[in-house]
This record gives sequence, structure tokens and C-alpha cells, in this order.
Amino acid sequence: MDTDVAKLPSDIETLKAMVAEQSTTIGSLTSQLAKLQHYVEQLLRARYGPRGERLDPNQLVLFDTTRAEEEKKTSQPTVVVKQHERRGGGRQELPDSLERQVVEHDLAEDQKQCPGCGTQRPRIGCEESEQLEYVPPKLFVLRHRRWKYACRRCQEHVAIARPAAKPIEKGLPGPGLLSALVTGKYSDHLPLYRLEDVFFRSGVELARSTLSRWALATAQLLRPLYDFMVQEVLRSRVIHTDDTPMPVLDPELPHTRTARLWTYVGDWRHPYTVYDYTTSRRRDGPQQFLNGYAGYLEADAYGGYDGIYAAGNVKQVLCWAHARRKFYEARTVQPDEAHAALAFIARLYAVEEELNALRYTISETSDLVQVTRKWHRERRRLRQRESLPILAEFKKWLETTGHKVLPKSPVGQAIGYVLPRWEGLARYCEDGCLAIDNNLSERMIRPCAIGRKNYLFFGSDDGGRAAAVLYSIMASAKANQVEPFIYVRDLIDRFSKESEPDLNQLLPTSWLANHPQHRRNWSR
Repeated sequence: MDTDVAKLPSDIETLKAMVAEQSTTIGSLTSQLAKLQHYVEQLLRARYGPRGERLDPNQLVLFDTTRAEEEKKTSQPTVVVKQHERRGGGRQELPDSLERQVVEHDLAEDQKQCPGCGTQRPRIGCEESEQLEYVPPKLFVLRHRRWKYACRRCQEHVAIARPAAKPIEKGLPGPGLLSALVTGKYSDHLPLYRLEDVFFRSGVELARSTLSRWALATAQLLRPLYDFMVQEVLRSRVIHTDDTPMPVLDPELPHTRTARLWTYVGDWRHPYTVYDYTTSRRRDGPQQFLNGYAGYLEADAYGGYDGIYAAGNVKQVLCWAHARRKFYEARTVQPDEAHAALAFIARLYAVEEELNALRYTISETSDLVQVTRKWHRERRRLRQRESLPILAEFKKWLETTGHKVLPKSPVGQAIGYVLPRWEGLARYCEDGCLAIDNNLSERMIRPCAIGRKNYLFFGSDDGGRAAAVLYSIMASAKANQVEPFIYVRDLIDRFSKESEPDLNQLLPTSWLANHPQHRRNWSR
């Protein structure tokens, strides 16, 4: 809009005051515009952008002058070693455990005669090649016959063989069918209507309502093992936790309400992952689950954990990935400050990469306990020597920069997140068993998010609690490289036949020790 010069005051002091007021207004509008651009970029990235948070490492060096000068002085040719080498070409060998069926291909009788002299040609050998074939899974019926006996002389005293154990009393499904059902839904993330189609292709029409009741019954059958795994996880020195929203149907509402699934990941001595279902995100959920726990809790900055920390038995360990994300999102609005912070965090993660490489060089003994303890000692020692000075320098930079930027700016909000939580963020350096971030629990919560995308919601709170049990068994099996279908089928069979099975022997680690042939390398 053009300004009418004739309407401006002639007094110089008044004009100066007007300019000052307008400068303040322009500065405020510029800051507001930058914030709005920042929010729009976040929304566009969440909707269309990549999930990764990669940066050019050369750009971070610009804000790490001390390290850059040292690297210039001691510059040497850099050898890049890829972490994951691509497999070589060629067809992989088929495992010997697969069944082999021999199909012979012979010449016709008239082709066996020599074309030169007409005599019969004898066999001199054969060539073999292998072809991988597939037979779809099938349903079949087990017909149980219970023979009766009676005394012909007395015409009484009838005896009959004991009935076969069934997972569901008077129910139709066997252990294999129930295992296929829960593995399909809670490991392969197939909703019930797709599993309905899968079983229909095998010749039987099973309604999804029936499948739902069977899944609930299976969770109830395996509940004792779940409760035992929960107690094992609570004995850990370190627990990683996270949560994710799960919609659930409510008959009293015209729409779904939001419940929560929480994951709790045990340490290396208790390598199990368990889930807990709560009807909301109220703080009493984790407080009730972690009641009596003493140790480290690696989590995000959710305020619901504050009461747990206040009790004094649990130490807070916060996640540097969450802190980094806030500076990453601010990099386009305030690039200088954001990239400087990202450079500090990159140095912290560089120490962790060095530690991860060190972990695989500690191989003096095959004893897992000794190897893990030695690695934890080395990790703490190296963090105390290298990470703590970086943290001290970073904290000083945050305090200085915090006075220069606006508190409501993206970088100001990121600094406002980090500094009040500094003790929890820096605590990972005090013990080698701790991780720099909480990415482990975020990985373990991902199956629930994938399942939610497919089956959309839980049908009831009971369905949510059953899902927590079955997700726990699936995740713990995969974490210990156990093939879930065989494992769950054996669990169902054991719980059907034994009133009080040895739960310690049914844990994934113990079960795999007795069934090593069912190990699967999930990291491939």
C-alpha cells in the first residue's frame, strides 16, 4: 500500500517514532511468517516428505571448527568401509532341511539306441538340478476316536479312553490353526477379513467373528506366560518404553475412542518385549505397570513418568533422537543455529558408532556374560572420556544461544526442550548398559502401528488386552530369533495338555535352546 506523503507529520521526532514502531511491527510479522513457514514445512514433510532425517556431513563440519582444524592437521586419505555389503551374485544354496522329491526324466526307448550302429546305449551318469516349488498350506480334520470297553459278564463297568486335550474347551480349532490365526494377525499384520479369505482358499469358511473369539481364547490360554515375561522384564536393570495410540470401538459413542499400547523392552539379561493396554494415556497406566521397579527407564519426555521418577527408585534416561529432531525441523528457518546444534549431536553419535565397532572386536571369550560386561565397561569409559566434554561444550553453547534467539522461535523452542531436561539427556554416560536414544522401543512399537493401519481399530477393551498378550509373545519370539508359528503352536499344545507347565522352559530363550532347528535370523 502506498503511503500518502502529505498526511505524514512534519516533525522529525514523530517520524522517527513512527519508523521505530513500524520496525517493531515488521520484525514481529517477519518472526510470525518464519514460524508459519516452519509449521507448513513440518506439515508438508509429514504428509509427503521422507521419514529420514539425513544431513550432509560436510555441512555439519562448518559448525565444528575445532574438530575441522584438527582433521586438517592430521588429514590422511579416507577409506570408506560400507556397513552392509551387498551379497555376491549367484543363486543361494537351498537348505538341506527342505524335503526333496526326485523327478526322473528319461529318454524314450527308441532314443536309447545308438544312431551309428543301432545298439542299446547304457546309462553312464545323470545331471541334477534343483527347482524350488511351493504347496499352499491346507486345513485338515483330525478325527479323534475314543474306544469304549465294558465287561460282558457283568454287563457294566464301561471304560473309555480320555478325550484329547483341546486348546478351547469343546472348541473346533487345533493348536496349528490357532497358531496360524494369531501369527497371521499379530506377526504378519493381517486383519481378520483377510485371514477369512486365506482359510476359505483352503476349503473352509470361517467367519471373522469366530476367528475373533478364537484369538481372545488363545490370549487367555497364554496369559500365564505373558505375566511371567512381565515379571522378567521388571527384573531388568534398564527398561525401554514407548506408547502408541490405538482406536477402539465404544458402544456408548458414535465413533472410536483412543486407547494406548505401551511397550516395555527388557535388558540383555531379560531379552523380552511386553506390551500393556490402557484405555487412555493417563499416567496411572505406566505407574501401575512399573510399580516396584527399580532401575533406569529410557523413554521420551512424557510428563506421565514424572511421578515414577519422583519416587526415587527409577532414574530418567531421555532420548537424544527426540532432541535432535527438534533442531532438525528448525534447520530451514534458522539454519545457522540449527546446524550448529546438529553438529554437536553428530559428534555424540560419532562416539556411539565408534563404540558399536568396538563391540564386535571384544571376542576374547565366547561367554556372553563376560563379553557383555566388558563391552559395557569399555562403553562407559569411552563416553566419560569423549562424550562428556562434548556435552559440556554443547550445554555452554545452548545457554549462550538461548539468550540470542527468541524463545518462541523453532530453535528457541528446541533449546527450551533440551536445557530443562539436560540431566536425563546426559545420564546415558554414567552406565555402559544405557543407550544414547530410545530407538529400540520405537522399533518395537512399530508392529502395533503397522497392524493398526491394516485392521484400523480394536473391537473392544478385551480385544486390546488380548492384543497386548499376543503382541508380547510374537515380539519376544522375533527378538530372540525364534520362528513364531512353530513356537506358538508348541505353546498352545503345552498349555492345552499341562495344567501347570514350566513357564521358565517356555520363555523364547529357553525354548530355542531346546529347539535350535527353529532359529531364524531376523536381522537379514
